[in-house]
Amino acid sequence: MDEFRVDTHVKVLDEGVVERAKARGLDALVYAPHFRRLPDIEARAERFSDEELLVVPAREVFTGDWRNRKHVLAVGLSDPVPDFITLEAAMAEFDRQDATVLAPHPEFATVSLEAHDIRAHRERIDAIEVYNPKHFGIHNDRARELAEEFDLPAFGSSYAHLHGSVGEVWTAFEERLDTGEELVDALKSGAPRRIYHRDGVGHRLRCAAEFGHLFYENTWKKIDRLFLSGTEPTHPGHIAYDGAFADVSVY
Repeated sequence: MDEFRVDTHVKVLDEGVVERAKARGLDALVYAPHFRRLPDIEARAERFSDEELLVVPAREVFTGDWRNRKHVLAVGLSDPVPDFITLEAAMAEFDRQDATVLAPHPEFATVSLEAHDIRAHRERIDAIEVYNPKHFGIHNDRARELAEEFDLPAFGSSYAHLHGSVGEVWTAFEERLDTGEELVDALKSGAPRRIYHRDGVGHRLRCAAEFGHLFYENTWKKIDRLFLSGTEPTHPGHIAYDGAFADVSVY
């Protein structure tokens, strides 16, 4: 039986990424770049999708403020959702849109859902990430414990911020998925899947590179410069949201 192999969370997408994904036997990518609005993500995903590789648009929403960030990955959104709104407001909006809600890198650093968050929103969360290259082994072990504790399906991803990491990790579904809607439904329904990752020295080096990239992207100076002025694409004060999230904005 053929498996349908998905790298369930990547941040980069271009011709080189598509070529690498195909070379590594992937059937689909979930593309969720930081701080890009949904229509732009959708357009780029459509541009790079073809008969060999399905690219599905998604948003990793940064809920909360800089010191209390909670990342949530939403797939199957119909309307844009900004960053820097409360976790409760984001979850309510995902529920309204009937989006698939995934918990990436749980309890990792200061950017993730904690056990109490998962408990509070258990009915809205559809899967927990149990393998991520930015994790150390202890983090992956803890993620698996959380998936078991809350009886939630698992997923894995490369979380690729760097081109070379695409396809290092994948989630393999038992059945063929021909459209983005079918992948969204498979993630939401708990369809049978297995989590795989590459191994050896090469994989460990890729993991180290991704972990190192974490320090580059998570500096106060970068966030302050780029995202708190109120004019950036995913800031809740941006004109594109027409004030719809003003009452739940944290900045």
